[in-house]
Amino acid sequence: MSRYPDQVDVAIVGSGPTGAAYARILSEEAPAAVVAMFEVGPTVSDPPGAHVKNITDPEARAAAQRASEGPGAGAATVKDPGAVKAGTRMARPGTYLLEDGFRFDGEDGLPVVAFSSNVGGMGAHWTAACPRPGGSERIDFLPDFDVLLSEGDRLLGVTTDAFDGAPFTALVRERLAAAVDDGREPATRVQRMPLAVHRREDGALVWSSSDVVMGDVTRQNANFSLHDESLVTRVLADDGRAVGVEVRDRRTGEMHEVRARFVVVAADALRTPQVLFASGIRPPALGRTLNDQSQVVFAARIRDAAPVVAAEGESLDEHRVVDGAISEQSGVSWVPFTDDQPFHGQIMQLDASPVPLADDDPVVPGSIVGLGLFTAKDLQWDDRVEFSETERDWYGMPALRIHYRLTGRDHAVLDQARERIVELAHAVGEPIGDRPFTMPFGASLHYQGTTRMGPADDGRSVCGPDSEVWGVRGLFVAGNGVIPTATACNPTLTSVALAVRGARRIARELAYV
Repeated sequence: MSRYPDQVDVAIVGSGPTGAAYARILSEEAPAAVVAMFEVGPTVSDPPGAHVKNITDPEARAAAQRASEGPGAGAATVKDPGAVKAGTRMARPGTYLLEDGFRFDGEDGLPVVAFSSNVGGMGAHWTAACPRPGGSERIDFLPDFDVLLSEGDRLLGVTTDAFDGAPFTALVRERLAAAVDDGREPATRVQRMPLAVHRREDGALVWSSSDVVMGDVTRQNANFSLHDESLVTRVLADDGRAVGVEVRDRRTGEMHEVRARFVVVAADALRTPQVLFASGIRPPALGRTLNDQSQVVFAARIRDAAPVVAAEGESLDEHRVVDGAISEQSGVSWVPFTDDQPFHGQIMQLDASPVPLADDDPVVPGSIVGLGLFTAKDLQWDDRVEFSETERDWYGMPALRIHYRLTGRDHAVLDQARERIVELAHAVGEPIGDRPFTMPFGASLHYQGTTRMGPADDGRSVCGPDSEVWGVRGLFVAGNGVIPTATACNPTLTSVALAVRGARRIARELAYV
């Protein structure tokens, strides 16, 4: 017998935070609806979809990351622990790169465009930063945008106080604020980075992923099922309406049809349009207006940083480095995007890097601060992901081909970001190195726009304000690809907020189906 149901009310393709948001809202607002979620990759954590940082055993965490690397596991571009360096194509742990088709002659391309294939998607590997969009990043045609963002905060478990006890966090923010805040509106001044992180009663940090988004209400919903190692090869449509999905069981190779009243494709910003293309659903904007966030990074040593000393009877465990990326000494600070300075800043501890960052030894823990500025793209119709009619990828789906160029405006903003990040490094302390480093394009993992939302069906968008695909009733898209604006801030909160709107639309319609 097949492990799949013959018929459901809602089929969800992809188990990342936005697919999980659909499952959660439907479990809350339409609990009688039968919902099935399909994920191409394996389950790598317990509970399913949990962040790999919550796996305390290093060997088990590394195994979960390798299992997330799908067909790219073992490739020359995937190493443990992995690093992104100038002149190299290297994937981060838990992700894998395209073999080819990532850059063409005369174009910049996205040479380190990356994917993950596992329950939880990229949400099992992300930094959990959840800043709100501002200025031109906002989606003005959604009157309930702020309400939706608040719902996104709820589902992701966003907090701003997880690192309040970090000894250097207030010092870093104070120094950044002195260099940034003058003339800015309060909402755009230096502040704590909103993070999808919470602290347990025992003091341990828990990083949010799809498990937190789904919550107990979804896991305890007898009408919800999660099917891993299941490749949805196409959406089934009849007379302009989605009627189900075709699924390949990756354990047996067998094909199955699952009928559904509604289909949600939340496969990521590159594989969601791939599924639609493979289904013959090809609106003019499909794959178009692809945008990434170029990233400039630098490092500085905090001036006059004193070592953290444990009080009598206390332990320094509470000040530990977390997975080599963020420590509880300096926390995470946020420099919000503005239209005058179109980049978003993320400032956090870096002295856990395996690459020496300072000549003196020992380095005061937490005193090496990494600065990153993400820039908003100058949106272009011809920046796109295309799909081959004849060639196939590792999964047997239409092969991806990425066309991507930086405009003169993009280069000007990058130059501005390089100047600004040096100023911020001097404000924090003493810069380390001669100049900032521009990450290879695609390194942000924040790909957007390929199934973009629009207020009207004018050929420039793929879906409407509720994320329903134009011309195909009952078919919804989700993920960062739906975001229609050029953003510099981390996009996950925004894409989860948009998923809430779509899920509520389905819940309302199910009441009348």
